[in-house]
Amino acid sequence: MPELPEVETTRRGLAPVMDGAVITRADVNRPDLRWPFPPDMAARLTGQKVLGLRRRSKYILADLASGESLLIHLGMSGRMLISGDPLGQFAHDHPAAEKHDHVVFHMDSGARVTFNDPRRFGAMDLFATARADDHALLAKLGPEPLGNSFDGPYLTAALAGRNTAIKSALLDQRIIAGLGNIYVCEALFRAGISPLRKAGQISARRAAALVPIIRDVLTDAIEAGGSSLRDFKQTSGELGYFQHSFDVYGREGLPCRRDGCAGTVGRAVQSGRSSFYCGKCQR
Repeated sequence: MPELPEVETTRRGLAPVMDGAVITRADVNRPDLRWPFPPDMAARLTGQKVLGLRRRSKYILADLASGESLLIHLGMSGRMLISGDPLGQFAHDHPAAEKHDHVVFHMDSGARVTFNDPRRFGAMDLFATARADDHALLAKLGPEPLGNSFDGPYLTAALAGRNTAIKSALLDQRIIAGLGNIYVCEALFRAGISPLRKAGQISARRAAALVPIIRDVLTDAIEAGGSSLRDFKQTSGELGYFQHSFDVYGREGLPCRRDGCAGTVGRAVQSGRSSFYCGKCQR
């Protein structure tokens, strides 16, 4: 499932085509994806100016002139593809419609934005922009890891007294919004913290040091266009390439990349997810 860097990469790719543009027509080609589309979704989107695109956790939010916001969740295999951009960034012709092109936005510039989702685990919703913080998917989210409210004192307090593993705590969207399995594994490696260690055992010093490491991992991934392991593509159709920089994720049995460490990367299953780490230098 796309994590924060992939969603942010998608948002940045959509911005030049959608920010300030008008959706002249919205085609909704099925009644649902992960759940039913909101009533009259095509009519509510058609003719609307996109005031701006933002990201909250793993969701893209398009604020509309109507006072509503469109929420987009990519799910397991969803991707937003752009064609026909007259600015030249996506100058290739519109492709023929595909079986899994579920929602299509025709922009007043002549560009077309297509939401393609073979597995149909993605989702879209429309709601009043002013009520965004009350939306069921957004109301309980923690701070953004790239935002100012995520800092050492916050993380120290959030982890204090928790008996769960630090890996599980960092994946809890109520504690930090947007972190997923890949980037938690990578951040914990850079911090030298075992994913098996109890969250409540992380000292204030190590928690404070973990904050900039998480930021750096996410920033590096965004600059690389995200990670393409199965289905993820950028809005241009290109693959992300941060997966070529993984230190531990997916490297079970391979040598640890930390200078001076003679360990190998191991794998443990935590809450049904694989944790990759070096048992020698991560404590």
